[in-house]
Amino acid sequence: MSRYVLIVQRALTPLWYHLYTLWLFVFSDFKTIVVPSTIFGITNAWAASKYDPQLPGGLPSPHTTGESLKSIGRALAVLSWLLINLIPFAINNQQGQRAIAEDGLNKPWRPFPRARTSHEWGMRVMIILYIFAPIYSLAFAGGVRHSAALIWLGMWYNNWGGADKNPVIRNIINGLGYTCFASGAMEVALGGSLLPLHPLGLPGQWLLVIIGIISSTVQLQDMSDQAGDAKRGRRTVPLVWGDTAARWTIVVPMFCWGVWCPIFWAVSPFWFTVSMALASLVALRTLAVRSVQGDKQTFRLWNCWIAVVYMLPLFSKAEPLQGSLSSHVAQEKWT
Repeated sequence: MSRYVLIVQRALTPLWYHLYTLWLFVFSDFKTIVVPSTIFGITNAWAASKYDPQLPGGLPSPHTTGESLKSIGRALAVLSWLLINLIPFAINNQQGQRAIAEDGLNKPWRPFPRARTSHEWGMRVMIILYIFAPIYSLAFAGGVRHSAALIWLGMWYNNWGGADKNPVIRNIINGLGYTCFASGAMEVALGGSLLPLHPLGLPGQWLLVIIGIISSTVQLQDMSDQAGDAKRGRRTVPLVWGDTAARWTIVVPMFCWGVWCPIFWAVSPFWFTVSMALASLVALRTLAVRSVQGDKQTFRLWNCWIAVVYMLPLFSKAEPLQGSLSSHVAQEKWT
């Protein structure tokens, strides 16, 4: 018996080693991409009728055992889709001498600075997953376009200077990337596409809001990484415009989005208060707490606020503002 146990242990040890290596590649992205995008995908699939009451294929809320099992299954499919698309992006982002030098300062636990794995192994995994991602998306009838867009955005960001040369372009790519992850997760949760049915309707409007939120506030993640970004030669908002100016570029939009998002979805006063309170906390900490550890904690709170914003469609109590405006315009057109 001990012989078979030894054989199993020998087989599992390298498997565990490589799985843990993959985990280290995406560890810092769990709070920014994986968890919020999973929340967006599942809760917005539950709230599909809020986008359009006539829309078929929404994910049933987990009121019964069968519905709960379906939601769990879809959540696992969403999580798998996110990881399959995120891992190759993360590997591409972390390879190269400048990336390793930056991570040596900011994130020394990552695989390449630790010499835990080779660049050749990373490249093989990246290529395999980039090929597999659209296939997986086709199997679950969702996220195919998003996988293709993420490959292109990843190349732009990591290989064509999108992350390094211009802080505005960097933020826009981040906004598009975050939104591709979130909306792709929603398609996987639904088991089909939402946007082609209503490309200019409420789903499209909401995704434009998400792009705006991320593009105008995501520079918060750069506040704690200034030393590493400077070593890498990146032109981020705090390095180009200065630390104080960069903080104000975060504070003003945070207050605006904290108010606008709950109004957009016509949520209850409770959820309006939650959104505004978290947004205000992030904004005030951005100005008041100016240290590497303080900025990291503020960015964690920003991710909590993003998760709340992503869930707002689920808590909509009336016809959303933008849907109401669109309906009013349509009625005026035909009268």
